[in-house]
Amino acid sequence: MFADLNVPVPTLSKQQLSQAASKKGKGKQEQQPSAAAAPPPAFTPAQVAAIESRVDLLVHLGYTVLAFNQTVERKVDPKTFVNTLDPLLGQLRKRPGVVYLKRLTIVLDEESEKGFGLTNGNSALFAPYDLLALVPTAAASFSLACLTHTQPTPLTTHIISLPLTLPRLPFNLKHTLVRAALKNGAVFEINYAGALGGEGDPALSIPSADESGAGAKRNWWAAAREVARVTKGKGILVSGGVFNEADLRAPRDVANLITVLGVSQDVAHDASTKVAQSLVLRAQTRKTYRAVLSEPKVVIPDSASARRGADVEMAESQGPAMSSVEQTSSTTEPAQNANGKKRPLDPGAHTGTNPGIPTVDKDREGGGGDGASRKKKKKNKPATN
Repeated sequence: MFADLNVPVPTLSKQQLSQAASKKGKGKQEQQPSAAAAPPPAFTPAQVAAIESRVDLLVHLGYTVLAFNQTVERKVDPKTFVNTLDPLLGQLRKRPGVVYLKRLTIVLDEESEKGFGLTNGNSALFAPYDLLALVPTAAASFSLACLTHTQPTPLTTHIISLPLTLPRLPFNLKHTLVRAALKNGAVFEINYAGALGGEGDPALSIPSADESGAGAKRNWWAAAREVARVTKGKGILVSGGVFNEADLRAPRDVANLITVLGVSQDVAHDASTKVAQSLVLRAQTRKTYRAVLSEPKVVIPDSASARRGADVEMAESQGPAMSSVEQTSSTTEPAQNANGKKRPLDPGAHTGTNPGIPTVDKDREGGGGDGASRKKKKKNKPATN
């Protein structure tokens, strides 16, 4: 199973967004339609045809899990935000054996440090998405993405996509932050579109990213090598992020490309297979309480259940005999005194409210009192003929 978890969709124009927002507002004023009714489509037929052609090529190359990516700049505003992936999936043709996922990526800048919409009040906006990703472009936003937004909550971001085509990373990849993110289950995404000079890297949409072409490729290789060194090959996700069909690559070619960064071949192979599969499964825990799976089931093997049934039958058959033996041993076994010598049980000793606890004879134990004085008198008495 090969996955490409970054299939970018074209950004809608302001006119298309306004039309979708107006239709959304009219639907609220009117009577609420049925839940199965899909929102009105916002993409043009030409855009849908281009996406269909790209999906056909990805399926031909061997990808079976595709995540369509919607990118949002700076923050998510609930007043103007429109989910464009729900109508898009309704327009695409269904392909047997291919899984479609929805992903939302938020590109953070210096103005996004105060808040970028990932709050509990806006949780209804993020619930339809299968994957959430952050693209930090500042040191503060990178720290928040690694420490805070990777915690198990309904708004957990499992993907941290780094702007690799910038002239220089705007923050240092500290080992403590990277280890904390990996421990929480997040992954660091590397889009191979930057290595080919493509326009799919979200960093190219940042105004400060002036370089492109050969400069962007050089920056990508330097930054991607640093990511592989800090993470030691663990938690690396390789995605496409490609708009042009000429820049798409097969999974084996992508693995060979990643090995140039200094990782082993098995790690490069897992970057688009096992890591992506575990990420998709882990992302489903956003719908549970603190990422705890509900209703666990215990599966007992047949051999263990048969062995357990035989033990129960044996215990039931030997139960009465064992109980009679224990009863006779408890009644006939003599008790021990403090000196370790055994003495027979006194039937009259079981008195009081607790008949099972025998009383202690101080004279026999040598505990002092009248018994001790009589022993001394016997020793001092001379022998008589």
